[in-house]
Amino acid sequence: MNAPLWYHEGLRFRCTGCGACCTGAPGYIWVNQPEINAMAAALGIAPEDFEKAFVRHEGRRRTLKERPGGDCVMLDHATSQCRVYAVRPRQCRSWPFWASNLRTPEDWQQTCKDCPGSGTGALIPLEEIERRRGMIQI
Repeated sequence: MNAPLWYHEGLRFRCTGCGACCTGAPGYIWVNQPEINAMAAALGIAPEDFEKAFVRHEGRRRTLKERPGGDCVMLDHATSQCRVYAVRPRQCRSWPFWASNLRTPEDWQQTCKDCPGSGTGALIPLEEIERRRGMIQI
């Protein structure tokens, strides 16, 4: 019989809109065509134009471009808000419930240090955490 996950009673999270998850070290924000289409529509531009301006190819995959230093190109620095928050990619929607943040209680505590909304707010039940964790593998 498997032992329960260390977070089986749920974890607290409330997005503060601080933009911290959109900044930092360079990395990848993987996107697919439906996500590109939705973000383009949110900005009122054609998907092809969105892709030319905001997406780069990494092998066979696509990722949102980043500004120098690693900040996401969709982050509006004036407001610290995502320009396409309502239709942000699944990778962003699943934050902070990434497998890498949930491996151990210590990993979660580091996430709470990096993200002011992690560890606060409403208790997110295990089923929802697992749904979001399963959206991507990071």
